[in-house]
Amino acid sequence: MAEKTRPLAIALALAVGVLAGGVLFARAPVAISTAAQQPDPAGTGTFSILGYDPATGELGAAVQSRVFSVGNGVLWAEAGVGIAATQAIVDVSYGPKALALLRAGLTPDAIVKAILDSDTDPGYAGQPWPKAGRQFAVMDPRGNYAAYTGLQATTWAGNRGGKFCTAQGNILAGEAVVTNMVKAFEETPGALSLRLVAAIEGGQAGGGDTRGQQSAALIVVKKDCGVWLHNDTVLRLQVDDNPEPIKELRRLVEKSVGNSRRALPGCAGVNGAAK
Repeated sequence: MAEKTRPLAIALALAVGVLAGGVLFARAPVAISTAAQQPDPAGTGTFSILGYDPATGELGAAVQSRVFSVGNGVLWAEAGVGIAATQAIVDVSYGPKALALLRAGLTPDAIVKAILDSDTDPGYAGQPWPKAGRQFAVMDPRGNYAAYTGLQATTWAGNRGGKFCTAQGNILAGEAVVTNMVKAFEETPGALSLRLVAAIEGGQAGGGDTRGQQSAALIVVKKDCGVWLHNDTVLRLQVDDNPEPIKELRRLVEKSVGNSRRALPGCAGVNGAAK
């Protein structure tokens, strides 16, 4: 099934902005206005990264935005299945739909096409909410990924792929945000959670969300590697309202690393646990 859908997925990538490695940038036809740089109550601007650690099998994601509680609705993860980020002119249903299609065995690029094709573009609260402005990314349990940036996502908007990671964002200072995120993820040693935090720190150093900072979130999953019985969530953190949310997120992540009770079978090295 995946092989049959791959040519269509590649064609869509060339047409509208799916990327599974390298970089593709999409811009709206107008520059950012002063109003667009103010806090957006609808929450259409953010930058995020999805990542995979082949040494431990962990999947994770991190996000930052100048909106309240950005982690609610952006990050989606299921151990052994995959992860997704939904943002920009967001349809939150893209997250659970992506996980369902990953469970069904579709590849990330085929999932991007299937979700976009099924989007009926219904608007939001009686207002236009165009699917051409959506941005999202999907990663499978082996670190394969695809990302999409719609042509109507608010400038600056784009995505960049790296080794076992994909970074994406909109209403950003520029290309350096996503470039820095990938570079930091690839070059930072240690636990996946620390690499994800380093990535969004890199994004912020590149200018981040042009409206400023307010909230950040992070999630890491691996089957049965969370604290207590039958818990797949290694780490789930939200900083919902803080003038320096990334700084606070780092503090929490550093507190968590290596702080597990013991390395469960199959969980050696997870979030800094003993190997």
